[in-house]
Amino acid sequence: HNVKPECLDAYNSLTEAVLPKLHLDEDYPCSLVGNWNTWYGEQDQAVHLWRFSGGYPALMDCMNKLKNNKEYLEFRKERSQMLLSRRNQLLLEFSFWNEPQPRAGPNIYELRTYKLKPGTMIEWGNNWARAIKYRQENQEAVGGFFSQIGELYVVHHLWAYKDLQSREETRNAAWRKRGWDENVYYTVPLVRHMESRIMIPLKISPLQ
Repeated sequence: HNVKPECLDAYNSLTEAVLPKLHLDEDYPCSLVGNWNTWYGEQDQAVHLWRFSGGYPALMDCMNKLKNNKEYLEFRKERSQMLLSRRNQLLLEFSFWNEPQPRAGPNIYELRTYKLKPGTMIEWGNNWARAIKYRQENQEAVGGFFSQIGELYVVHHLWAYKDLQSREETRNAAWRKRGWDENVYYTVPLVRHMESRIMIPLKISPLQ
């Protein structure tokens, strides 16, 4: 969500008040994974990540129920007045990455987004399946996803660090591990565009 700059505090307060109550209802096969504001990168932005349990049928079941949820509809109406634009994607997880689990904070999160050349997703996944072991010693690897609907051939890697200095030290340490440079060598040519966001969790985020 791209939020009007003057509305960001109100947007966060509304989100933190309403979303947890919606997810208390066990009839919704959907759970919060993480909620953030960008700190570095595109400003005045909120990023939300949900998990749907049960595939596409669960997704449709949840959407149909929300259409009849008065509290949710009022939430959307109020929220819409605070937004400049919205964008979403349906993602699948890479099987070799960690399953995103709630974690205690404080942490900052880096969302690295890679737009790949069409036809290169399998090659990307094969290289990262070998390379992810170089980035797990400090438990910084939170999750890895690729798009199924929305903009295609897009990969998101989500990392957690204690602070920016910890991020710098952890990333530098990877270059001292034999094999990490090989992964970079083979995957960089697959990328058309890449972006990094540093994000701060909202109070309701399971990933703190």
